[in-house]
Amino acid sequence: MPKIQQLSPHVADLIAAGEVVERPASAAKELVENAIDAGAKNVTVELQNGGMTFLRVTDDGCGIPADEAETAFLRHATSKLRQASDLEAIHTLGFRGEALAAISSVSRIDLLTKTADARLGVSLHLEAGKVMQREEAGCPDGTTIIVRDLFFNTPARMKFMKRDSVEGSALLAAVQRLAVAHPEVSFRVIKDGEEQLHTSGDGQLLGAIYAVFGRQVAKEMIPVDSHWEKNALTGFVSRPTATRGTRANQLFFVNGRHIRSKTLTAALEEAYRNRMMVGRFPSCVLHLSVPEHLVDVNVHPAKTEVKFLNEREIFDCVRYGVQGALDGDAGRVEMKLDGRSGGTHTAPKQDFFRTMNAEEYKIFAQAVQDMPRIQPGAAAMDALKSPNRFASASTAPVREATKPAERSKPSPTDINEFSVSDKSAGSDPAAQNSTPTGAAGLPQSLVGNGPDRSAAGTPAVPDSAPIEQTELPLTAQDWRMVGEAFDTYILVEQGEDLLLIDKHAAHERILFEKLRASREPILPQLLLQPIVCTPEREETAILLENAPLLAEFGYEFTDFGGGSLALRQIPAELDPSEAAASLTALAGELLAGRHLAPEGLRDNLLHTVACKAAIKGSRHTDEKEKLALVQEVLSRDDIRYCPHGRPVCIRLTRARLERQFKRA
Repeated sequence: MPKIQQLSPHVADLIAAGEVVERPASAAKELVENAIDAGAKNVTVELQNGGMTFLRVTDDGCGIPADEAETAFLRHATSKLRQASDLEAIHTLGFRGEALAAISSVSRIDLLTKTADARLGVSLHLEAGKVMQREEAGCPDGTTIIVRDLFFNTPARMKFMKRDSVEGSALLAAVQRLAVAHPEVSFRVIKDGEEQLHTSGDGQLLGAIYAVFGRQVAKEMIPVDSHWEKNALTGFVSRPTATRGTRANQLFFVNGRHIRSKTLTAALEEAYRNRMMVGRFPSCVLHLSVPEHLVDVNVHPAKTEVKFLNEREIFDCVRYGVQGALDGDAGRVEMKLDGRSGGTHTAPKQDFFRTMNAEEYKIFAQAVQDMPRIQPGAAAMDALKSPNRFASASTAPVREATKPAERSKPSPTDINEFSVSDKSAGSDPAAQNSTPTGAAGLPQSLVGNGPDRSAAGTPAVPDSAPIEQTELPLTAQDWRMVGEAFDTYILVEQGEDLLLIDKHAAHERILFEKLRASREPILPQLLLQPIVCTPEREETAILLENAPLLAEFGYEFTDFGGGSLALRQIPAELDPSEAAASLTALAGELLAGRHLAPEGLRDNLLHTVACKAAIKGSRHTDEKEKLALVQEVLSRDDIRYCPHGRPVCIRLTRARLERQFKRA
């Protein structure tokens, strides 16, 4: 048995350095954080060969007094803590007093520093943690630290370093995170003589995001500003249509410190639920301000992990803060031409249309088709033949735009009851009850100025009134449907804009919101003949296990033997030809959401039901159904994305078209 003995200080320093300094990026991070703690307004980072041979960090902070310069390189020497109680409320980025000691023990360091009240500064040269040279020096206020030959005395660590380009990129990323964490500081990064980053330091977070991530990312960001209990959340998140395939652009900061947190990541993605496509992830730069005594940053030497005293409260702060920002982003997606950005547009909101499913659309279309057709007089026929008939003929009431109702943030006391309501039904109940109805009990506005039927079915207007169902008059606040492309995209002219509406995405969202708002079981339809389907063994098992839950969604099936299931009942909105595919998709959602909360699992299942029941793209749709669908999209502000995050409507302005055709 080997004898127990105490390690020498040098070996102990090398071991400790390995916990703090893993690569050049971690060394740069520690040095830049010290500069920020020193009150620097300008920080310059220069590196060569990925930072392995040369790394220089220059700041204009308060500097280090000459008589404390050597002390700064001792282990556990710091100006930021005095006693144990200070650990309960840490307000600086650095506090351990290990960074300079760790870096100096595995490199050759030159220090040049001066305080504002000193006539001269001090210069130090250290190798492997030992001071080799000290002298007075003339220098500007602030501190400059040069790190050379990192890990020259630790070959075991050196062999794990990657290529210079990889290490340099990691170092740049570390400084970029600090740049968006502290937009009030101007950062410069010079890599092998070329400037890679330069932020203005004007305190504008969006400007820092622009400098770090580029114009495309910055222009797709939505501001976030909310408060929850004692916590505050600010920053920017990406629109649901600007998601990415990885989480690389998700940056979270707690009290100015970049951290990695599963809690914050889960809260962010919960806020995007039903808004983005599966397998895509939002981008964000979010700053969370938490009372210092409610968060512990002393968890890991790298200081990228924290513990919250109340994680649920933090989760709700991020989730509902981001949700509110997304709900408040009323702009529809605009088609990009020539790489130019454009403004956002808001469709007028009418709150008197009710949601219809596919079956109701068909009933509406048939009812309108069965209405008595009136032969117009000569004057009316001349008007219909006129090229401007849609601008002159009044075929439907002109609707005034109303301001979308602001979504109220749920209070902490009713989190468990929180649910997204159907906004189309969230207006005045009295107004809803008084909405005029036409054929098949549908809103009169969907029928235009056609005949109003009494209970006996007798027309209420004379048989001389003209009917035009497919196009509405074009006014400053209205629109008209002009066609359809590829049996998928409905073309709508609205003022100076051309709208392209994805009918499947729009109908899917309408159905989803209707189903989610209702807590009643989905209306089912019995099949005259059972449909036999054979999912995978694991899928069959989980479907049978969750049969009571799926019954709430209109599905009833029995074990048919041999791993097969016999479907006897499906949702009323679902076409029987889609029944087997929808059941298999539901099995996939159940397998993927085993660990989800009940509400989250329910939303996933509703995704599938709505998607399978919605009008299909690339299939012919009746003109009256398309008209009713456009009415819904343009009358509601909650139908902007399908539950998977695809845009429902794309807006193409006339000005951009004319630039494309060289008219402007």
